[in-house]
Amino acid sequence: MTRRRLLYLFNDAAFFLSHRLPVARAAADAYEVHVATPPSPAAAALGRYGLAHHPIALTRRGVNPAAQVASLVAIARLYRRLRPDLIEHATIKPVLYGGLAARALRQPAVVSWMTGLGFVFISQGSRAALARRAVAGGYRAALRRPGSWVIFENPDDRDLFLADGLTDPGRTRLILGAGVDMTLFHPAPEPPGVPVVVLAARMLRDKGVVEFVEAARALRAAGTVARFVLAGPADLDNPAGLPEAQLRTWQDEGIVEWWGQRDDMADVLRGAHIVCLPSYREGLPKVLVEAAASGRAIVATDAPGCREVVRHEWNGLLVPVRNAPALAEAIGRLLADPAERARMGARGRERVEGPFSDRHVIRETLALYAEAAG
Repeated sequence: MTRRRLLYLFNDAAFFLSHRLPVARAAADAYEVHVATPPSPAAAALGRYGLAHHPIALTRRGVNPAAQVASLVAIARLYRRLRPDLIEHATIKPVLYGGLAARALRQPAVVSWMTGLGFVFISQGSRAALARRAVAGGYRAALRRPGSWVIFENPDDRDLFLADGLTDPGRTRLILGAGVDMTLFHPAPEPPGVPVVVLAARMLRDKGVVEFVEAARALRAAGTVARFVLAGPADLDNPAGLPEAQLRTWQDEGIVEWWGQRDDMADVLRGAHIVCLPSYREGLPKVLVEAAASGRAIVATDAPGCREVVRHEWNGLLVPVRNAPALAEAIGRLLADPAERARMGARGRERVEGPFSDRHVIRETLALYAEAAG
């Protein structure tokens, strides 16, 4: 009997490996699993997990019309050739282009995973508003069709899509993020020495990196003794990406340390005293779940995604978006109170052990696959 085919379309193989590999490996018990991403060093690792890789031209940045049409045609050709029984799209371009191709080819079962609304929905100004209207029209065409299901990571994103009529309310699911290995990310005592405050994310303006640096500058000027760490790669493929030169300048000034890409996040978080993410908007930030699982107090923004993980004054502190003084005040408060950090860290672990675990996310996602694919 021929096994059914499941195809993932992602814009980045590294993101697939870090956020969807456990689900894909679990799905391999029932499906022949294929993954389509642009070529990259990370894509070479897919074969080690028994996943068939299909290189596809799909840039994360750029709106050159000819290139976008070429991507759409390439996706349609791949779907026609593979004839998958189920497709999952993730991130903006795969959801839009993959959804349009699936609609044109009458693909019977499509799951679109909204990992966040992205730069277009976060940006401000008239040009951003125009871009949002165009993207919303694309979502409506890609998602409002029979056989289409949408995973949202937080209720704010789902409510926005439903209010704008971008998808069918009966075909949505709320699944809290990508899931975290609660064994790998486990509590440990805070390390001795100077306290460490970590912002772990891609180096983007909309992750609140600039506000974090401003808060660190203010706290240092006030005499606070702490290390402020940026852990994550520069990402110039994203319009909100910060140049490496700027990151190095902040480091040379002694305001922050920039550690770049790290593949040992469990150790990074256990080496921290406070984990910070002053993001403007998220789907469901995996790093905050990892931080809570590691028993660390959190300072984050009161923004969609972040507030799903952090309960204010319970397992962390929430501050307004784009507000460096409030961020500095919250970080300073926790730096001055180790006992409060310990209480918040213990509560954070309790908060995420259930629906945020990788086991729960795998179970919920596979149940949706079964329903979508019949």
